[in-house]
Amino acid sequence: MRKSKRKITKIFDCFETTEGDSVPVTRAFPVSGRMQIDPFLLFDHFGPVHYNPEEATGIPAHPHCGFEAITFILNGEIEHKDSFGGQANIRSGDVQWMTTGSGLIHSELATETFRKSGGTLEGLQIWVNLPQVHKNVDPCYQHVPAEIIPTIDLQDNAGYIKVIAGKVMGVSSQVKTFSPISIFKVELSPDATVDLDVKEKHTALIYVLAGAVGLQNSAEMAVKGQMIQFDRDGDLLSLHTSTSLNPVSLIILAGQPLNQPLARYGPFVANTEAEIRKAMLSYQSGRMGQL
Repeated sequence: MRKSKRKITKIFDCFETTEGDSVPVTRAFPVSGRMQIDPFLLFDHFGPVHYNPEEATGIPAHPHCGFEAITFILNGEIEHKDSFGGQANIRSGDVQWMTTGSGLIHSELATETFRKSGGTLEGLQIWVNLPQVHKNVDPCYQHVPAEIIPTIDLQDNAGYIKVIAGKVMGVSSQVKTFSPISIFKVELSPDATVDLDVKEKHTALIYVLAGAVGLQNSAEMAVKGQMIQFDRDGDLLSLHTSTSLNPVSLIILAGQPLNQPLARYGPFVANTEAEIRKAMLSYQSGRMGQL
């Protein structure tokens, strides 16, 4: 069956802000007028930020519930700990996939090695909403070291794809998700073309880490720090990179919209305001555990 190509709905600039110990953040959403792109609740590109020895701290213990939090480290390293026993050092190229479910407490601090030596920290934080039926699942944690993330080499030296979640070109990630979600890191050569299948009616987004990318036979290009949002008609992303000498680095997100009520307050996500209040009481009473 002939594939139908997706069209670009919009290309938008991301919002520059800071988080934690003044870490620069490029935020696609949530921002005013764009609180989510269902099923994705948050997309942050943090760093790069350089730390001298003994400067790096990280994010101390805090609660979450009702969604999945993905951290993808591009440079540097952090230590994850949570109140359900999860613990891992997340190094350059690694991914942590944390299902917050009914609620937990976690921290993301600089590892002792990184704190002592200093260095550059850069990464991505992505929040994916949980379907209502799975909102209160037991929290769980998946550590995905760089060496087990599948890599697909593209034809004609066009680049490669790292399959963080989902499936593409017949290659699947080991990550388990509660709804159909795909996350790919794509590195492309200048003047390269690649076709990627996406499911009809699923959300599809591209964030540009470096370089410029657009659709085949189109002059419209997104550049570093911008995000492309595609319409939901069609099942093919037909991408083309600019002819400049700079390589292109992309993050591609795709997922099935949940089309469910959404309530959120800081680190808590639910379907109703009453459920948010219940989550806050659960945290305050210690039912989310302790670190």
